[in-house]
Amino acid sequence: MGLNVAVQMDPIERINVHGDSTFALLLEAQARGHTLNYYTPDRLAQRGVQVFATVRPLTVRDEPGNHFTLGEPRHTELAAFDVILLRQDPPFDLAYITTTHMLERVHPKTFVVNNPASVRNAPEKVFVLEFPDLMPPTLVTRDLAEIKEFRAQHGDIVMKPLYGHGGGAVFRLTRDDLNFGSLYDMFAATFREPWVVQAFLPAVRDGDKRIILVDGEYAGAVNRVPAADDLRSNMVRGGSPKKTELTPREREICDRLGPHLRERGLLFVGIDVIGDYLTEINVTSPTGIRAIRNVGGPDIAKLIWDKIEAKRKS
Repeated sequence: MGLNVAVQMDPIERINVHGDSTFALLLEAQARGHTLNYYTPDRLAQRGVQVFATVRPLTVRDEPGNHFTLGEPRHTELAAFDVILLRQDPPFDLAYITTTHMLERVHPKTFVVNNPASVRNAPEKVFVLEFPDLMPPTLVTRDLAEIKEFRAQHGDIVMKPLYGHGGGAVFRLTRDDLNFGSLYDMFAATFREPWVVQAFLPAVRDGDKRIILVDGEYAGAVNRVPAADDLRSNMVRGGSPKKTELTPREREICDRLGPHLRERGLLFVGIDVIGDYLTEINVTSPTGIRAIRNVGGPDIAKLIWDKIEAKRKS
């Protein structure tokens, strides 16, 4: 039986269908006969305990520039849907957090993927701190003295926003880099929250591996190799996707994380691994489905919908 599905996402006209994981999920849902409905976060509303959205029926096509058709808008209570895909991109700010509170009102009767309470409580660069033995040396702070001490200990470091995404504002500082003071001032003026400081991992030159876990189980991976003139391997920053296999260390990382992800209802998760180290656990709007498929890996959208359908039945 087809499911009545809604997707909460950013404007669909702006997505790049070649690499967009949300679009891959929508294509697979439509192929299975599920009904699709679309809305953006600004169309949410709550009256008492009831949560509504102005949704539009959605049809998708794998045709760049002609990839969707929307029907007429209608005001609908979210409890009327079987499944909601929470797929808006960061920044993970108060606006994002507010939507998780609203969606928590309808979950799990309406099955929200990922669990909105866990998305709120396990943001990318915070949840990962629960596994310090899997991570490179890491500091979360905005205190200058703490950062100076960390830099003196580890030499080359990376500084990045705690709630950043897509490789934005990621900087490497060598031990004697004279830009440190100016970069600190810029971060202090730009970000109210603390930021992440990590020991630089030279293995990033060989790639930053994105590994997808579905309901806590390994599903596929792609190695993202940075351009010669860039630190960042994110594909939106020019990184090149390469076929890959898991190392024994990466399998150990997946095995450690799996039970924690299942316990939190984090069905679709992307983790980032550089060398032997886990650097992020992406739960808000993970990517990588189409990149993995494009390098000959499995169709993870099918695996995700298999899990969603099984959980709805149970």
